[in-house]
Amino acid sequence: MTKPPHDLFLAAKEAMAKAYAPYSKFPVGAAIRCEDGRVFSGANIEVASYPEGWCAETTALGHYIMGSGGRITEVAVIAERMAKVTPCGGCRQRLAEFTQPDTRLHLCDNDGVVETVTMEWILPYGFRGDILK
Repeated sequence: MTKPPHDLFLAAKEAMAKAYAPYSKFPVGAAIRCEDGRVFSGANIEVASYPEGWCAETTALGHYIMGSGGRITEVAVIAERMAKVTPCGGCRQRLAEFTQPDTRLHLCDNDGVVETVTMEWILPYGFRGDILK
């Protein structure tokens, strides 16, 4: 049974509240749900030497990997100052490494999920490890 994405939105929003974004002033949060229901979240973390910090999606993926992950069924992303934020190009590729083309990506504003797309939609020609020869 699939849970509604609102709880995933809340996990991303809670993570966003922990963002360390003193330079850009652009807090972002992300949350990943696995098939077994576990949720891994992360926030962006900046450092003075741009662009050496990392994005919220990258932080969430780190927690996912350290938590022994599983099949990812959905991802939610939120930014405090931007409605319907999408993952940057690098994070789209990072997410594609661990998701399937049909994995749902929930784009959020401060009130909830605004739109849901698939990873295939957001990154139609993503570079996938399974195509390497």
